[in-house]
Amino acid sequence: MAEIELHHFDGGQETVEIEAHLVEEQPNPDLLFRAVQRELSNRRQGTASTKTRAEVAGTSRKPWRQKGTGRARAGSFQSPLWRGGGVIFGPKPRTYHVDMPRKMRRKALRVALSTKYRDSELLLLDRLAFEVPKTKEGRKLLQRIALEGKTLIVCAEQENKTAVRKSFSNLPGVTLLPSQLVTVYHVLDHDKILFTQSGLSELSERI
Repeated sequence: MAEIELHHFDGGQETVEIEAHLVEEQPNPDLLFRAVQRELSNRRQGTASTKTRAEVAGTSRKPWRQKGTGRARAGSFQSPLWRGGGVIFGPKPRTYHVDMPRKMRRKALRVALSTKYRDSELLLLDRLAFEVPKTKEGRKLLQRIALEGKTLIVCAEQENKTAVRKSFSNLPGVTLLPSQLVTVYHVLDHDKILFTQSGLSELSERI
C-alpha cells in the first residue's frame, strides 16, 4: 500500500493508504510518449483537403502558343506554378487513427499517475458535496488545499452532478472529469491531480 494525504471536504486532513499498483510503476518515457501521441492522433478529424491540377475548375485551353512569344512554355491554367492552380502533394481526407493494446494503455495511465505521485502532485479528497453551483465555493476549496496552476479534478460518475460541474467550470485552468474519461494526456497536461475517493476507486478498478 502507498500513503497519501486525504483532504476532507468540510476541512481537515489525514494520511490514508491507497492501492500500490496505481502509483508504484517505474518511469517509462517511451510508453508515455506513445500513449500521448496515440491520443492526439486519434483526436484529429483528418478532413483537410486540397485540389490537384486535375480537380481545379477552369478551361483546358493552352494559355498561349508554344513558340514565338518570348515567354516560358505553358500548357495549362491549372498548373501548380500558377496562382489559382492545383496543389502539389497537398493533404487529402485520411484517418490518423493509431491503435494500442489495452494492457499498454492501462499501464501508461499507471505510469503517469506514479510520476505525479512521486512528484507530490497527486492529492485525494474525500468527496464533492456542492448542493448548489457556487464558483466561489469551488475556488475556496482549491485554495484551502493549496492547488495552483492547471488542476485536474477526477470524480466518480455519481459525483459528476450539475452543481459540482458548474462550481468549477468558470475557474481558469481547472478541469473536472469523471474517472471513465481520464487519459494519460489529461494527467500529464495538468500540474496537479485531485481525486475524490470514489473517483480513485473507480479508476483503480478500470486499470
